[in-house]
Amino acid sequence: MKQTSLFEKKPIDPKFKPLALRMAPRTLAEFQGQSKILGDGKLLRRAIEADNLGSVIFFGPPGTGKSALARIIAAATKSHFEEANAVTIGIADIRKIIDSAKQRLSLTGKKTTLMLDEIHHFNKSQQDALLPDVEKGIITLIGITTENPFFYINAAIISRSIVFEFETLDKESLEKILENALQDAERGLAKYNIEITQDAREHLLSGAAGDARRLLNALEIGVLSIKPEGSSGGGVRHFTLEVAQESLQRRAVQYDKSGDAHYDTISAFIKSMRGTDPDATVYWLAKMLLAGEDPRFIARRIIICASEDVGNADPRALQLAVSALHAVQFVGMPEARIILSQAAIYVACAPKSNASYVAISAAMDEVKNGIERKVPNHLKDASLDAKALGHGAGYKYPHDYPGSYVEQEYFPHAVELYKPVNQGFEVKISEKLCAIRQKRSKV
Repeated sequence: MKQTSLFEKKPIDPKFKPLALRMAPRTLAEFQGQSKILGDGKLLRRAIEADNLGSVIFFGPPGTGKSALARIIAAATKSHFEEANAVTIGIADIRKIIDSAKQRLSLTGKKTTLMLDEIHHFNKSQQDALLPDVEKGIITLIGITTENPFFYINAAIISRSIVFEFETLDKESLEKILENALQDAERGLAKYNIEITQDAREHLLSGAAGDARRLLNALEIGVLSIKPEGSSGGGVRHFTLEVAQESLQRRAVQYDKSGDAHYDTISAFIKSMRGTDPDATVYWLAKMLLAGEDPRFIARRIIICASEDVGNADPRALQLAVSALHAVQFVGMPEARIILSQAAIYVACAPKSNASYVAISAAMDEVKNGIERKVPNHLKDASLDAKALGHGAGYKYPHDYPGSYVEQEYFPHAVELYKPVNQGFEVKISEKLCAIRQKRSKV
């Protein structure tokens, strides 16, 4: 009789697996979201369905389906599938996988697909150990990471792979995932006889911030913590907003990304920056972030405000705002909130001028409705027609004159379009322009 060790590994009973793992999609038909890369006719979908997938890198926020898709590929492919985590394996483990892959290919002709989770944790030496066999096609690599691979993965591996970016799941995808979990009697929670209120649904969907794992974890802990009605234990479990708030450990934020609250809140945010109120600015910023607003969207609005409402009164505001967008994309949430706060507060506290905004609006109106102006001959390009047509003749090169300024016509029938305000750096600009415009008026 075979003796079984107390420590022998046994398959985990499905009922002990977390809901997020039980409800993981098993086929492409069950997979939700990522239509930009996995929709009908898209390259990635065609390659998976044809079982002809080359090395790929999946990157994006947590809970967006990267690992789930890799396991769908594992179930569908005819190649041998290996799964590993970069946190727990080293070069010796990699070499064992590679040696086995070579032997398997030689003896059976079967290729090996390696799913390497958290590949950004591999150092250069570990990545280099993979490279030759990825290049030869002995191993097909599926690298999974929440970090930007262009910063963390060797350029050589990137060049031999196709990089697919996963986006946070939209509300429609999350709704389907939530409903499937509530209705599925085998893997989901249907046996618990749950009645969930609409406001609780909305809070779970918004609080998940595009993360299916976070959504399902909150749903599961909420359901299991509710005492069912009746003494038999089989009664209705009422999943209310209060339960949803406790499950997510955050209060409900009244905010709908496609409704009035979205537009009202972003409007309040912009107007608070414009109105030099950093306290209000950072409050509305916090509300948007807690509601799951895309940090990149917020960063773009800060950039617009930095140019439209601060402008040349403090040119550094635009530089900081643009840098903030790049930093947000590089760092990601939750740390991106600090970067957005810094940029928004700087713009809010900066001296204000909408002179550039007014100038371009006036200039466009002048182009559409003002008199027609031709480019003066001395301003025309002289590289081709200088001899034949005299283009560029009489142009005075400003740097040949004191102060890099010389009187000449740049704007026929001139009108003042840019009118700097008496704020910040535009004070100096205004002084300079006043002197120049006085000289021009006398010519």
